[in-house]
Amino acid sequence: MARTRPKPVLVSATLLAALLAGTVMTGPTRADAPPAVTPPAPGPVDYSLTVHPDRTGPAIDRTMYGVFFEDINNAADGGLYAELVQNRSFEYDPADHPAYTSLTAWQQTATGGATGTLRVAGDAERLAERNRHHLRLDLTGAGGAAGRFGVVNSGYGAGMALTAGRPHDFSVWARTDRPAGTRLTAELRAADGTAVSAPLAVTVRGDRWTKYTGTLVPGASTTTGRLAVTASGAGTVRLDMVSLFPRDTYKGRPNGLRKDLAEKIAALKPGFLRFPGGCLVNTGSHRAYEAPQWERKRSYQWKDTIGPVEQRAVNANFWGYHQSYGLGYYEYFRFAEDIGAMPLPVVPALVTGCGQNEATDDPALLRRHIQDTLDLIEFANGPVTSEWGRKRAAMGHPAPFGLTHLAVGNEENLPDAFFARFTEFRRAIEAKHPGITVVSNSGPDDSGAVFDRSWQLNRDAGVAMVDEHYYNSPQWFLENNGRYDTYDRTGPKVFLGEYASLDNRFSNALAEAAYMTGLERNADVVKLASYAPLLADVHHNQWRPDMIWFDNHRSWGSASYEVQKLFMNNTGDRVVPSRASATPHVSGPITGAVGLSTWATSAAYDDVEVTAADGTALLREDFSAGDTRWTRAAGRGDWAVVDGAYVQSDTTAENTLVTAGDTGWHDYDLRLKATKKSGREGFLVAFGVRSTGTHYWWNLGGWGNTRSAVEKSVDGGKQTLAEKSTTIETGRTYDLHVQVRGRQVTLYLDGRKWGSFTDDKAAEPFRQVVTRDKGDLVVKVVNAQAAPARTRIDLGTAAVAPTARLTTLHAAPEAVNTADARPVRPRTSVLRGVARDFTYTFPAHSVTFLRIKAG
Repeated sequence: MARTRPKPVLVSATLLAALLAGTVMTGPTRADAPPAVTPPAPGPVDYSLTVHPDRTGPAIDRTMYGVFFEDINNAADGGLYAELVQNRSFEYDPADHPAYTSLTAWQQTATGGATGTLRVAGDAERLAERNRHHLRLDLTGAGGAAGRFGVVNSGYGAGMALTAGRPHDFSVWARTDRPAGTRLTAELRAADGTAVSAPLAVTVRGDRWTKYTGTLVPGASTTTGRLAVTASGAGTVRLDMVSLFPRDTYKGRPNGLRKDLAEKIAALKPGFLRFPGGCLVNTGSHRAYEAPQWERKRSYQWKDTIGPVEQRAVNANFWGYHQSYGLGYYEYFRFAEDIGAMPLPVVPALVTGCGQNEATDDPALLRRHIQDTLDLIEFANGPVTSEWGRKRAAMGHPAPFGLTHLAVGNEENLPDAFFARFTEFRRAIEAKHPGITVVSNSGPDDSGAVFDRSWQLNRDAGVAMVDEHYYNSPQWFLENNGRYDTYDRTGPKVFLGEYASLDNRFSNALAEAAYMTGLERNADVVKLASYAPLLADVHHNQWRPDMIWFDNHRSWGSASYEVQKLFMNNTGDRVVPSRASATPHVSGPITGAVGLSTWATSAAYDDVEVTAADGTALLREDFSAGDTRWTRAAGRGDWAVVDGAYVQSDTTAENTLVTAGDTGWHDYDLRLKATKKSGREGFLVAFGVRSTGTHYWWNLGGWGNTRSAVEKSVDGGKQTLAEKSTTIETGRTYDLHVQVRGRQVTLYLDGRKWGSFTDDKAAEPFRQVVTRDKGDLVVKVVNAQAAPARTRIDLGTAAVAPTARLTTLHAAPEAVNTADARPVRPRTSVLRGVARDFTYTFPAHSVTFLRIKAG
């Protein structure tokens, strides 16, 4: 999953008003007896929709829609993985996050006057070779028999969510040097230290690691619970892998998953489960977790994540926290099986991405990763008589998992280096496992030089499937419904492994729903599709949008979750050809002020001039009179006039946009001089500026000074309109010229034409697709505008039942689902008066599914 800077999108005033208008319609939820709705009387219509049931559209695979789980936004530890103890093996490290220590989430506690010392040890007495640390308690014996000394764990976030009467499984690995043994006590506490469970006492015997288990039942409910583990007496006791699981995990699995989150994922009925990344598989070192380096920042390597949890490795998660690997490959495979989804793992290709962009040139390491991948297939599919099939059986699953698809790499930004290594993986996998579909990818964006080169390599090599990723604005999704209409039907199939509109409002979900009608229409090309990210901790997250949000005791689906669920539960098995009329498109010129910005770079600007098309001067600025005509729109950076130029000097600040001029400007020329002084990138010149998040900018020397592009943004949503490999030299002054005419833009660098584009795609708000599902016609209509859409529907056949099941998502475009309010939810009713030819009015800002049975 790529997480680059937001790419800027301009929305027309008409469309923006449509997206922002509307009222919340909560309405009744699905009931046993849904209310009836009667179509309106005949009259003028806004749209027509004609269905051709006599024609054959593409088949839709059962696996078309799935989910992608990546450990971003604390999605695993503290999220889907049900373990309640944070830092259970004392392995947290500043490599994971600068604020971490090996005692993060732990505090010392003592009762009855007991005393002692504690420290985290990394000596030869460790529990396992890859479990590098444990807690050592040295007890003085003070305080008498009632005295206890130990530690308290605060769990994740506000604490542990404990429900009165529900059992929790406690376990700990321990050893003691005291011949008579050491008494160890575990209990649940509230945040103020009050006990909320009866104590659980065990006696640790012997100076060899032994696992001790028991049950703790809270007597009161709390969302800020704690787990205390204390010892009494004298001597030394060592602790590791301190664990507390709710017994009620998903399907009652030990080392299992948080039930409410797993159930929400299962309710989607996903056809596949892609895991574990994302950026987790193509960042960091590709070496093993072993001596002498014991590298913490590594790509996700599957062998680290199986076997007994106390022997598994740990890692520094790419998104800035600790990753325990308690939720590992075995648990992923088992979860996929539990929810009826095809597993689709992703393995490293030894080319990093997500801003790192380095190719590892080590033939021996490449051979090791290829063999690891072959072993992974054997772990998933091999008989119990094979080496890795035997390991799977030992973990509790003798039967094969039935792996059919495997992806190599994720969003690599070096297409040739990636493809050379991908080819080696593919050759080895197809030679030994010809039934496995090996999935390639096309880089981190929906277009551009990397995308084009990647697709060329994939097509030329006859790759079976290519993974595309993109995160864009709502307007991009409304504009690009026909993206796959022109793809080669005989070329590689598309796996849309990551996509989303950049926010969690209902307007975002509407744009995604409109786009999904195009995915289904092209089901012969787009074989798999998964929205991303899947999960997000509301208190600790790195990325928005997300499908399912949670805190430590609640979870809720976003507006996009409701859209995904509606499509995934009503996909159908074949597309029924149909067509609909379009919305009249009216578009004025690109309009807006101008701006200057930087990104982790210091740059100087001078001689800024804006002239109208007829030559009239709109702005002339040489900064001799200061910067009074400029507004610090972003409120970031250190801007000042220095030696007659406008300089931004903070090399750590990102998006330091300052603006000048009138938002009503159009058809103008912007000229200026720009000089990079220091930093990672080049400079950004904005035009068509409507606000800090709605504008175009020419990003010269972006992405770590590896390429340049024109991007457009609406509310921070991104879209690339032109791109080249241009890089920027430090200390050199460049002459820039941006010419805006209508919706045509031409750009000049040092007097030479750099590129041009025309931004005239229509953001069509009315989209539809029809599928057949077990004989039913499912008519799916998205109306992403402020006006209702009165529509004449011609089903093309008289053999239909007079009533249909009607499911509608209808809310204000700004509506956002939260833990306490769910304005975006499906409402189900019965539509009466259905016939071959009838009229129905689709509400403003709505997604509507009509399920029609044959008569």
